[in-house]
Amino acid sequence: MTSCHDHCNSNEQPSVSVEYRKVLWICLVANAVMFIVQMIASYAAHSVSLLANSADFLSDAANYGISLYVLNLSLRQKAKASLFKGISLGLVGLWVAFETLHHSLQPELPEPLIMTLISIVALVVNVGCAVLLYKYRGGDSNRESVWICSRNDAIGNIAVMIAAAGVFASNTKWPDILVAAILGWLAISGAIRIIKSAKKELNDAL
Repeated sequence: MTSCHDHCNSNEQPSVSVEYRKVLWICLVANAVMFIVQMIASYAAHSVSLLANSADFLSDAANYGISLYVLNLSLRQKAKASLFKGISLGLVGLWVAFETLHHSLQPELPEPLIMTLISIVALVVNVGCAVLLYKYRGGDSNRESVWICSRNDAIGNIAVMIAAAGVFASNTKWPDILVAAILGWLAISGAIRIIKSAKKELNDAL
């Protein structure tokens, strides 16, 4: 049985919905392209922090796609989508943790120049997406999940640049490993927040 709250939130104002849909499409394409770019660069640079950041781009592209699908659906359906996205983001965080451990056992030293250049490009893309999404950050857990992912990515890009500087200064891989671990934690903590919000909305919609 759905509540009035569920029904009343089944549609957004048409103008807002159209604007938000355009923003989501722009962010989806930008994140899909950057996932490919960063994935290739992470292997070229032997950088696990770049790899972790590329996983975030993939997660965000999927996030935007799901958000487009549920844009005009009921609050309960949006909450279910947010729950799925939260679980997916948590799995990304666990995968990053595994890759971080794996890379810590490898002898290759990351390439700080590649890390820095790719992170600058990625930061520009993420800041652009975050600016576009900023005014839509409020509302249901679905919108909140989009904002959290975009915010985390911008933080991640800055962190990878710091890791690159650390690798260059210390001539060791440990700054890269440390930043990758932080990015994994960001993904997991963001997932927990999204899941809690989605569960609350599901309970409220009963």
